[in-house]
Amino acid sequence: MTIRILIADDQADVRSGFRLILDSQPDMSVIAEATDGAQALALVHQHRPDVVLADIRMPKLNGLELTRELAGPEVTNPLRVIVVTTFEIDEYVHAALSNGACGFLLKRSGPTLLIEGVRAAMAGDMLISPQVTVRLLRQLSVPTPARAPIPLTDREQEIVRLVAKGFTNAEIGSALFISAGTAKTHVANIQAKLGVNNRVAIAAWAWERGVAHPAP
Repeated sequence: MTIRILIADDQADVRSGFRLILDSQPDMSVIAEATDGAQALALVHQHRPDVVLADIRMPKLNGLELTRELAGPEVTNPLRVIVVTTFEIDEYVHAALSNGACGFLLKRSGPTLLIEGVRAAMAGDMLISPQVTVRLLRQLSVPTPARAPIPLTDREQEIVRLVAKGFTNAEIGSALFISAGTAKTHVANIQAKLGVNNRVAIAAWAWERGVAHPAP
């Protein structure tokens, strides 16, 4: 199945760069581009893409408002929206996630993370740029000693520590000498054991239980 993608960004060079990256993947196709949020909303109704990449600072309708329109709590059939921005601002991160975004990526994160973010969204997961993840964790939780047995194997705890550092599946695989697919399977098993829905929640659990610790 080809993943159909709409790119919403007011900068032509950003749109062309994203298109070049995504169209190079055999299972991805950019089907439309929008120069502002209002045009993106209209094109979404016309084409119904699988994934929308939305910049935050756009004319007419910004990316956070667009995300709420497409994926917010009141939307009956939400779309997968990944916010991709230059601005690493906490308020933007919280607003994007509250409005239903299934990813928050910094434009400087590079093509690999962009591609993995789209695939994660299609798999029902959430991917956040590593720099943002670490700062989120510092706000969400404070390490405390574990009181109950940790329901994870030694290998799973290794993976949890890397997730808490913001590693992608490919980076986890490289660090532990396993494939990215195996890393993805481990992450899914960890989510099931912990009863959480995404990588941010895994990392927050690790900080709360003292399995992982903040960088100095």
